[in-house]
Amino acid sequence: MKRRWKTYTIILLACALLVSLWAWPSQRSEPWQVQARADFEAVSDSAGEDSYDDYYNSHIGAGRPEATIRIPAVEFAETADGEFEVLDQYMGASGQTVLTPETGKIEWQVEVPATGMYNIRIHYYPIAGKSSSIERVLTIDGKLPFRGADLLLFDRVWDNREDYIRRDDRGNDLRPRQIERPQWQLADLRDSEGYYEDPYLFYLEEGTRTIALEAQREPMVIDYIEIYQRTGLQTYEEVKAEYEAQGLQPATGQFIQIQAEDALVKSAPTLYPESDRSSPTVEPYDVSKIRINSIGGLNWKIPGQWIEWEIEVPEDGLYQIALKRKQDQLRGIYSTRSLMIDGEYPFEEMKRLRFNHNTNWQTDVLGGEEEPYLFHLTAGKHRLRMTVTLGDIAPLLRTVESSVLALNEMYRKILMITSNNPDPLRDYQLERRIPEMTELFREQAEIIGSVADYLEEVTGEASDKVAVLHALVRQLTDMTERPETVARRLDSFKINVGGLGTWILTVREQPLSLDYLIVSTPGAELPPAEATLLQKTRHELGAYVASYTEDYDSIGNIEEKQRAITVWITTGRDQAQVLKGLIDDSFTPNTNISVSLRLVPPNILLPATLAGQGPDVAMQMGEDVPVNYAMRKAAADLSVFPDFEDVATRFRESALTPYRYSDGVYALPEQQLFPMLFYRKDVLAELGLTPPKTWDDVYAMISVLQKHNMEFFLPIEDTINNAALVPNATFAMLLYQNGGEFYSENHMSSALDSEISMEAFRRWSQFYTNYKFPLRADFPNRFRTGEMPIGIADYTTYNMLTVMAPEIRNLWDFTIVPGTKQADGQVTHEVASSTSAVLMLENARDKEAAWEFMKWWTEKQTQIDYGREMEGLMGAAARYPTANIEALEQLPWPVKDYRNLEAQWQWVQGIPQIPGGYFTGRHLDNAFRRVVNAAQNPREALNDYIVYINDEITIKRQEFDLPVQ
Repeated sequence: MKRRWKTYTIILLACALLVSLWAWPSQRSEPWQVQARADFEAVSDSAGEDSYDDYYNSHIGAGRPEATIRIPAVEFAETADGEFEVLDQYMGASGQTVLTPETGKIEWQVEVPATGMYNIRIHYYPIAGKSSSIERVLTIDGKLPFRGADLLLFDRVWDNREDYIRRDDRGNDLRPRQIERPQWQLADLRDSEGYYEDPYLFYLEEGTRTIALEAQREPMVIDYIEIYQRTGLQTYEEVKAEYEAQGLQPATGQFIQIQAEDALVKSAPTLYPESDRSSPTVEPYDVSKIRINSIGGLNWKIPGQWIEWEIEVPEDGLYQIALKRKQDQLRGIYSTRSLMIDGEYPFEEMKRLRFNHNTNWQTDVLGGEEEPYLFHLTAGKHRLRMTVTLGDIAPLLRTVESSVLALNEMYRKILMITSNNPDPLRDYQLERRIPEMTELFREQAEIIGSVADYLEEVTGEASDKVAVLHALVRQLTDMTERPETVARRLDSFKINVGGLGTWILTVREQPLSLDYLIVSTPGAELPPAEATLLQKTRHELGAYVASYTEDYDSIGNIEEKQRAITVWITTGRDQAQVLKGLIDDSFTPNTNISVSLRLVPPNILLPATLAGQGPDVAMQMGEDVPVNYAMRKAAADLSVFPDFEDVATRFRESALTPYRYSDGVYALPEQQLFPMLFYRKDVLAELGLTPPKTWDDVYAMISVLQKHNMEFFLPIEDTINNAALVPNATFAMLLYQNGGEFYSENHMSSALDSEISMEAFRRWSQFYTNYKFPLRADFPNRFRTGEMPIGIADYTTYNMLTVMAPEIRNLWDFTIVPGTKQADGQVTHEVASSTSAVLMLENARDKEAAWEFMKWWTEKQTQIDYGREMEGLMGAAARYPTANIEALEQLPWPVKDYRNLEAQWQWVQGIPQIPGGYFTGRHLDNAFRRVVNAAQNPREALNDYIVYINDEITIKRQEFDLPVQ
């Protein structure tokens, strides 16, 4: 018996050893991996660049030479890859300047008199481009000095288009449109994320140095570059002593009130004046009408954004400054601003003005009412600029961001051993196999715990902002003490680390609303910020009555015209307001056609049309709607208009394909989406991989990823509450890349019974049967952690990652999807697109007017204006995926990223919409689920469901008196 147990024990140990060797990351490299490492060396190097902290600390002993070196831009040494141009006295410049385009590189040679750390600033003019911030990369002697120097931002200057607030015919104020007011600016090179309060310092050795700027986005004109030393600031106590020494006295009898919405200029088009109806004390005020009466709020939250006001004081003297403000978004955290007067900080304390959380409007005197800060202002005009800054929060965010990266890296190491579905009964001995694990957990628990303690101390409260930190600290501490539990707690660990990344996003945003600013004699009586009980009562009662009398669904008109059309839009009120502004600015004045724009739910169009109460034009319609309406004679054929063919050239044929039916075209595309390949540069570099060019490369990559317990993502549509399921994107790729089609040439039957379709379906399902791809996955978050470092997703995922994953900035990229090699050696990269449409109803009262509107809406300039305003309104996450070819090029994409988009767009195919075609996507998914979940033969499963698809197509064609086979 003992001998038998001994034999069993030996066998079990041998099996465990084999499993252990399989799970441990292999050090052996296949030949193709060796080549991949060589190809990917540049990416690996860039991912390993030092942080600014490392760079600064390594040169902290260097001096700060008192020298100022001005480099005229026109004295450049070399340019490359761009059309650079020398300009004479451009826009008031005193001499020659250089226009630097949005691509290319320009270099200067500079003689540095002494080795040391220097600040660098640039005098530039933001010429017309795509309305986004200007981006440049700075290198010194051909090398990037640190991470951060690869993303230097230069602001544009924006202002209201009109000096007054327009009103519609309902008496509501209209949000003023923002236009660019370019002017010469002198900007220090600083951190674009706001993590460092002071401008960057650059280490320059004595001698001839080469400084280069490489364009990433947007053109600008450069006058000169200046290498200099930024002087330190005095504290308020020191400045106050100087006031006394100079005999300066407070101004008398002065009270200057500036409405915050009357800002002179601002750094972004998002900083438009807005309406606040939370209190009757906000100026101006109306109980039911929209009044533009404040500025800031959630739009004024990104570090580096600034708003500038102009004030005029009648006499020299010392003044106090007060702000009526509201900070009701960051509970448990304070919002921070800096204040500059005439381009300079008055004293050190003005670099960090804290505004604690409060749900009500309140008036803050800078420095406090007891002993306010006093500012010396001379008689005349002055500019006050308030800038979003992270202040004392910045080092906390840097610390937490480094913790997120460290914990995600540890998570990937654990994942390589345990997989993402570890055996709960197995002891993986992680503390032995990853010796640094417990020590890292202990260190990070201490670091994150100290951040939470600091926040509680300075804010005086425990809020949801610190609860996230405490939850992770408790888990890290417990996993340090009980490392054997790490494997079975991996999911909750990932969730907590993801929560830490979300915490960074939340805290980094610093919103603040302003009603007005007051510059006054010290101690002057200020208006009350809070409403009295009587004011509150009148306000609430008036708002209640107005809810019955005001029409909040309609967007008012500026003026009535003889010709009029009704347009329904199904998106939000912000989108409708932007659209209405564009209509009033450029459509109605040019065509003499008035537009009644209404916000409606997406599902109301069908019953309204059946009741004869529908609109003339419907916007943001799904891809399946136009042809379904066309079958029922409810949609108008646009191809009958004489200029239709000219209008159709605005789009690729793939965007029009879903709207062609029976020799007609029944809608124009608004948006067009298609897949791209997203990949983590850092993780693939660690594994010695490069982005795959073909599906054969994907198969080779899968084995390496799965050996490290990582995954490749392929899109799976959500089948819940999705009756009109679109055909799967991966299947469509494999089908189109091999020359297949969804329907027969005459669109009377499905073409999925072809050998090409069967093979595409088999290959698609094998990813999930043979390679065990996940059927459901949160790709953006798993991409963020690195456990799913590569995948195919809709290209708008780019917008989400740009905004929601700042900790992996510059560590990821996107490119065209893997292709299929043809017999002639060419590789095809076809993908299917999805679109949204604007359609005209057949019962439109004035079809010519409706057609004019549709032409105007889909033209290049309108789509550009709408896309830029939406991005200005909601940020980069709302970048508009227009179907207009020329308009997409003019939206603020970085040049490199747009080229990737353009490369993929060349391969996009549209899926036709036919009677009964809604069964195609639904039953394709049913067949796929039967193969994956019930292990049915792929050919048999697809054949079974093709019968249902063809039956439905036949039934629908008979219903609408169309020929059948």
